[in-house]
Amino acid sequence: MTQSLEDYLEMVSFLSDEGEVRVTDIASRLGVSKPSVLTALKVLEDQGLLEHERYRTVYLTQKGKVEAQRIRDKHNLLTGFLKTIVGVSPETAETDACKMEHLLSEETFKKIKAMMRRGG
Repeated sequence: MTQSLEDYLEMVSFLSDEGEVRVTDIASRLGVSKPSVLTALKVLEDQGLLEHERYRTVYLTQKGKVEAQRIRDKHNLLTGFLKTIVGVSPETAETDACKMEHLLSEETFKKIKAMMRRGG
């Protein structure tokens, strides 16, 4: 999955926590156009990760919920690592974690996760 599609899936998950998810909400939060959102949603729907009918609410499938949670867990772990171990500001940690979550190898991610479990 591309970085962009992961961002869309993660945003649908975040917005789901707040209630109904609409295309306009996704576009607004990600700072993209509605046609861009619709294109991404179609790809994610084709992959079985969400369901969306035009002019209706967007729903994650069970498979989509699992994948979105994996992405969110990685993001949260990296944010925590950057704040507590590295010592950067919460804003910087959030921004950098969003970039890192897409580029980090699974091996490095597992090592950071193990380090965080041990408390640094």
